[in-house]
Amino acid sequence: MKKLTLPLLLSSALFALACAETTPPAGTAITHVTVIDAVGGVRANHTVVFDGDEIVAVAPSDAKLPAAAETIDGSGKYLIPGLWDMHVHLTYDDRFTDSMPDMFLAHGITSVRDTGGLIPNLEPVIAKMRAPGARAPRVFFSGPLLDGEFVVYDGKSRPEIGTQNSTTAMAEANVAELKAAGVDFIKIYEMVSPEVFDALAKAGRDAGLPIAAHVPLSMLASEAGPAVDSMEHLRNVALDCAANAEELHQERLAILNGHTEGPGGDLRSRLHALQGSPAIAQYDEERCGRTIASLTSTIQVPTLRLNTLAMHPPFERTDWDTALAQAPASAREEWETLITGWRNNNALRDTTSAEFSLSLVGRMHAAGVPIGAGTDTPIGLSIPGYSLHTELERLVEAGLTPLEAIEAATIRPAEFFSLQDEMGTIEVGRRADLVLLDENPLDNIANTRTIAAVIARGKMVIE
Repeated sequence: MKKLTLPLLLSSALFALACAETTPPAGTAITHVTVIDAVGGVRANHTVVFDGDEIVAVAPSDAKLPAAAETIDGSGKYLIPGLWDMHVHLTYDDRFTDSMPDMFLAHGITSVRDTGGLIPNLEPVIAKMRAPGARAPRVFFSGPLLDGEFVVYDGKSRPEIGTQNSTTAMAEANVAELKAAGVDFIKIYEMVSPEVFDALAKAGRDAGLPIAAHVPLSMLASEAGPAVDSMEHLRNVALDCAANAEELHQERLAILNGHTEGPGGDLRSRLHALQGSPAIAQYDEERCGRTIASLTSTIQVPTLRLNTLAMHPPFERTDWDTALAQAPASAREEWETLITGWRNNNALRDTTSAEFSLSLVGRMHAAGVPIGAGTDTPIGLSIPGYSLHTELERLVEAGLTPLEAIEAATIRPAEFFSLQDEMGTIEVGRRADLVLLDENPLDNIANTRTIAAVIARGKMVIE
């Protein structure tokens, strides 16, 4: 090979340097900001540069960085990763569906996990949210609730977001159909039999799909939990923490096996009403410790803001009226009627279940069970976006630190989808989903509400 002479080498170097100097600035730099995420911790006076949907630089602000096309002064502000809501229903209430994407973004939620909806209803919504240039959070969806012979959300007494799986063959076929439809995960619901649960879980695994689930009424949490990737609402865990769990479970099985007709929703409600409080009253610390130990590899999405409504009615917050004004008018009217009924019904103020939920999450967290943040939006007076911040407050009340609560809304959902190398932290190579705050969320988790700017998929959507 011909060797380059010294003049040629110098000429090549000078040409490369000239090209570098004439390369136009690109991307956006957020300068002099305090960066906070659950992996890197707190990094004061840093500059974060993103170009398109990628973070390209994270360094102290006095470091030499290439010039950016745009600059945002982050002095005195705090930058966290874009937040997730791990439990939403985009098509549960048509009145909210069109406005949800903007409502999520306005509150710093840049990714959502839809945990139940019929594919024909979801497809146009997902397509619109994923369209190039769409102003919407990233969206991951499961399709319908995979329920048992008696479907809870059957379109009669409740909105239709569930589907029947009365046999193992039906379960396998339904998962195959969902895989073909492009779902990101599957969601197993409460009325399935143990045999159908096992078939659904195996089919999901074989299809390479993560699995979310309620603990089926026919099973114990310690049986079902280890077979799935996330459990929702803490549902049916109290029974597996009761001293007389076996007795309660046999009573439950007898009722389930004796049910031959009637809505699944009514049967489920009957069982929860019959056994919920008695199970809590029979709480056994040693047994509950064993149950919790079985769940250390299963993300718990406790939806504490839903479970603690009796303790913390959202309509008693000082910012409730402002937040509710964002909701569609017809939904506001209906919710105001519900709230009036709530205020007049002392039975709805029983805090037994709420206190148990907070205590259980605290104990799970202390045992190393991973916790994820989700709201069940728009169910149970959950305002899209706004209510995720309430969930973070409840997680801190349960015993998580503010940084751990942020982890629950950033790292945990990314881990559910094995995306932790792409999302959830502020590092070079990660997706450009960012939230700029006016106040430090580590001083008070409620400061996640002090949003100055939101970047979603590399675009400034709120400023």
